[in-house]
Amino acid sequence: MNARLITPILALCCLPLSAKVYTVQSLLGDMVVNINVDKSITWDITKGKTLVLKPSVISLQTDKQIFGVNPKVRKATVHNYKNDDNGGYQQLLLSCNGYDVEFRVYLNAAAYRIIPKKMINKVVNETSEYRFAGDYQSFVPYVNDNREGERWCYSFESYYDEAPLSKMYQDSLAITPLAVCLPEGKKAVVMESDVENYPGMYLLKGTSTTAASTASASHASSAYSLHAAFPPYPLKEEIGGYNRLNLVPTERANYIAEKVTRLPWRIVLVTDEDKQLVGNDIAKLLGAKCRIKDTSWIKPGKVAWDWWNNTNITGVDFRAGINTETYKYYVDFAQKNGLEYIIIDEGWSDPENLLIFSDKMDMAGIIDYAKQNGVGVILWSSWRNLIQRGHEKMEEIMKHYGDMGVKGFKVDFFDRDDQKAINSVYEVAECAAKHHLLLDLHGMRPFGVQFAYPNIVNFEGVKGLENSKWEPRVGDGPLHDQPRYDVTIPFLRALLGSFDYTPGAMVNAVRSQFFGNNDHPMSQGTRVHQMAMYTIFDAPLQMLADSPTKYMQNQECTDFIAQIPTVYDQVVPLDGKLGEYVVVAKRKGARWYIAAMNNWQARDLTVDLSLLIKMNETNNKLEKLNGWANIFADGINADREATDYKHTQRQINSDDKLQIHLAPGGGWTAIVE
Repeated sequence: MNARLITPILALCCLPLSAKVYTVQSLLGDMVVNINVDKSITWDITKGKTLVLKPSVISLQTDKQIFGVNPKVRKATVHNYKNDDNGGYQQLLLSCNGYDVEFRVYLNAAAYRIIPKKMINKVVNETSEYRFAGDYQSFVPYVNDNREGERWCYSFESYYDEAPLSKMYQDSLAITPLAVCLPEGKKAVVMESDVENYPGMYLLKGTSTTAASTASASHASSAYSLHAAFPPYPLKEEIGGYNRLNLVPTERANYIAEKVTRLPWRIVLVTDEDKQLVGNDIAKLLGAKCRIKDTSWIKPGKVAWDWWNNTNITGVDFRAGINTETYKYYVDFAQKNGLEYIIIDEGWSDPENLLIFSDKMDMAGIIDYAKQNGVGVILWSSWRNLIQRGHEKMEEIMKHYGDMGVKGFKVDFFDRDDQKAINSVYEVAECAAKHHLLLDLHGMRPFGVQFAYPNIVNFEGVKGLENSKWEPRVGDGPLHDQPRYDVTIPFLRALLGSFDYTPGAMVNAVRSQFFGNNDHPMSQGTRVHQMAMYTIFDAPLQMLADSPTKYMQNQECTDFIAQIPTVYDQVVPLDGKLGEYVVVAKRKGARWYIAAMNNWQARDLTVDLSLLIKMNETNNKLEKLNGWANIFADGINADREATDYKHTQRQINSDDKLQIHLAPGGGWTAIVE
């Protein structure tokens, strides 16, 4: 990375302190943000010739004053930060009475954050508007699974509702990232990053009714706008939810946060092509610096998992289930197939005390057996059980299992992102890092904490494969279109960070043949659709969700999956259209991994491989792709028998125009070396 600071004299000359309008833009000038300071602070965004946002209000209401109403700019400074890796950004810092507002404009993203000059006792509300220029189609992930009737308790697992902005449901909360389809194929995505000591941001239709947003008639309500909403601070909680696994707020304050020193980044990402969303790292660019001095112990990898397949293994001489023999069998399977970990899901401990083992199995013996076979053990727990007895008890739990040789925890049922829950995630992550424990967080979406604590190797916050177990049929097929969702999340959900989709189904079904089954689950779409997920989906801790029995019955598929890494040196999006299909190439060392998936519409693709080049570290020369490809493609009958696939090998290079056929709900995947 080559970063340097440049202070442009011309830019500074364009920003006299008496000015009402300040302009900041990307270093190539294609992305332009105007900040108007009058009775309120607004920002608007233009990308090329496309107006993205009309003037949209920025403000913060505290218990003492409202930042952004009748603001007085004391100083305005602009700097350019050049970076050879990502193109850098231009920064504008407006210094006002009691607060600063920082703006950054990258090649394809604009962001701002409010920075108080001293700690705020209470934040009553924040106004963050997104006033779009037209009634554009949108991809909206609504909150629709409340816990105990509590509006702000949610698992962050949403399908996407596709409709014009004007047709959004009034007063229905949406989570981010939320995508808006602009003219000329552009996409705008509203999201956030670097959330700490603050609640997560939701979006509602229409503009806010706070004093800040009604400061002028020009900011009256619009059918084409979004505005932020935040969960109020929880004052009281009780144990509740599914199997008493949640801490459910029963009383909330009339404010959203307390003792606040800085706010998260509010981001609008704008791309000219859909594929530019895939692998986009704006969340990381605006994220926190790593707080773990030594990260060498953090080992990503693949995991044999028990829950989705309901521990269904056959051909053994013991009763499969939550017992010692079953988990030693999972260890053997992981060791034989080069998988780094197993997860022992719910049932290994007392329901109320993580320090008491279940009497169903010899946990110490399983952990020791796994250690002897070079396989790490990750344990499931609820967030409530981990934290409810205070920090000292959590410290005791982490130290106890770290000393035993456990490699991490899958912490489940957060189902909240109010300020208290967000702060708890940081506390859990820091404590886990102290004892060299990995974390896989469920019931929670990424919000930037993973950059500060990279021992958080995965999040859920996705409608993953588990939902196939209870998916209902409506008419001639499943209620939800899972393949379409599968080719939407690489463009949107992945922008926040990795996701624990738990792929790898070996029982696959075309749309007409699919049905939900808890004990013998199946996936929507083809076998190779599932296999392609291992390359396309970002997950440093990646599951093999099906049973060892089924993987051994399909060993050549398993052998292929086992070779795919979970972290990469280079990501190159090759093609794609939001909700329709995606093609991605990733490189680890000298190997390239290429994969494609689509929705229920069969299609033929021509994929240009000319972008697949790498730097030879020996001679510092660029090298083109050239090697033998191990390829799995949909079989000729995959449109009626989803398990049908074709396994071939051939030579490919960067000069090739790769011809790929995808069956309905299909896939294609290759390893090139």
